[in-house]
Amino acid sequence: MRKGEKTRTHIIMKSAELFNQKGYAGTTMQDIIEATGLTKGGLYRSFSSKDEIALEAFKYAGEVLWGHFSAAVAGSKTATEKILAMCNVYSDTVHNPPIKGGCPFLNTAVESDHSFPVLRDQALAAYEHMLAFIQSILMQGVADGEFQSDMDTESVASFIFSSIEGSIMSSRLTRDNKHVGYAMKNIERLLMTFKRH
Repeated sequence: MRKGEKTRTHIIMKSAELFNQKGYAGTTMQDIIEATGLTKGGLYRSFSSKDEIALEAFKYAGEVLWGHFSAAVAGSKTATEKILAMCNVYSDTVHNPPIKGGCPFLNTAVESDHSFPVLRDQALAAYEHMLAFIQSILMQGVADGEFQSDMDTESVASFIFSSIEGSIMSSRLTRDNKHVGYAMKNIERLLMTFKRH
């Protein structure tokens, strides 16, 4: 990796954590300069604006998250195991989230709703990608005979994703992981109702 690419990657990685912790509006270029240890000129040689950094940082945060989800799912056999393994990535969201500051999907979706349309589009694309991934696991479960054939995989995938995201917010707000635990228990219970007997 060339020096310019290394610097760019360094800025993206540090900024991803900053944006995820302080939000897009709350993070200044000065914050990024301090976090990266670069000069203003060094920063602007790699990126023309905060918007450009934010888009790349969100993309990077998503890749980190996918790495965690892929690793979690890899060791699981059944669809139920895969879904619970994915949820488990956030089991210690208070002290040990996959990325500092919590879930970048949730944080970005809330903040970018009106203020930053381009970032909202990226957040929406990431959300749809995640939903499709969960739905594909459920559809495989139906195909394998693990779940009943009449399962509405789209609505169940939406419920699972919404439940885990809501529980991340609750756990981070209360600084208590029990809410993620509750969501996981109820997601498991829901999946059990679709099991083929």
